[in-house]
Amino acid sequence: MNLTDFLKLLNAHPKKGITLALPDGTTAPAHFHITEVGQVTRSFLDCGGKRHRLESCLLQVWVAQDYNHRIEAGKLAKIVGLASELFSDTKVPVEFEHEAPVLTQMPIASFEVEKDTLIFRLIHKATDCLAKDICLPKPDFTLPDIPNKGLKASIQVFNRLKP
Repeated sequence: MNLTDFLKLLNAHPKKGITLALPDGTTAPAHFHITEVGQVTRSFLDCGGKRHRLESCLLQVWVAQDYNHRIEAGKLAKIVGLASELFSDTKVPVEFEHEAPVLTQMPIASFEVEKDTLIFRLIHKATDCLAKDICLPKPDFTLPDIPNKGLKASIQVFNRLKP
């Protein structure tokens, strides 16, 4: 779900509570806080040497001992709205960062609108090769040629010689 759609949904249901359904089938404790709204940019090269840039909106979830705390959609919309100036494009994906049990960033897979609650179903991120055409073996099982696009790299081979 992108930031624009996320904010529209929150603003359409300002009095509803928020439930975060985690990938393992559990939910984040109902008394969670959103402590940060971050703009995260990741720049990287894939294994074929092509440059990529990804941007996302990251909402940090924190669970305190104030068990009566509940965040409503309208309040979350105001918090996220204050940070909207951080983003060059509001079509960026929204992800939640939560200790579940280790610190994990989880995108929104889907949502449900129930009587009193907005339920956001979160998923784990997955890795993928972005240069399969040059990274995976050819049909004849030979290795592909890896282009040298001006990247400086060296391979060091260490031999242990017995004295």
